[in-house]
Amino acid sequence: MAIIINIDVQLAKRKVKASELANHIGITAQNLSILKNGKAKAIRISTLEAICEYLECQPGDILEYRPEEPEIAEEKESKGEQSRLTNKEVSTA
Repeated sequence: MAIIINIDVQLAKRKVKASELANHIGITAQNLSILKNGKAKAIRISTLEAICEYLECQPGDILEYRPEEPEIAEEKESKGEQSRLTNKEVSTA
């Protein structure tokens, strides 16, 4: 993933528990965990704003962009191509 979520860093800096943050911003602990672990597909701007307000930080303190290494991008592209071929083979059979 090219976007890294650094909520844990900000929580540790401010000595705030994840459950405390989740309760304050109005999301479940499970949804915060999904966000922290980088498994979320998206984040609402209002949620990001609430996190930043509570932790007294900027969005850039929480979100970090890291370009994927070319080898990883090529592997993902190759796997996508293979799955498209498999899907075509199944649909034409």
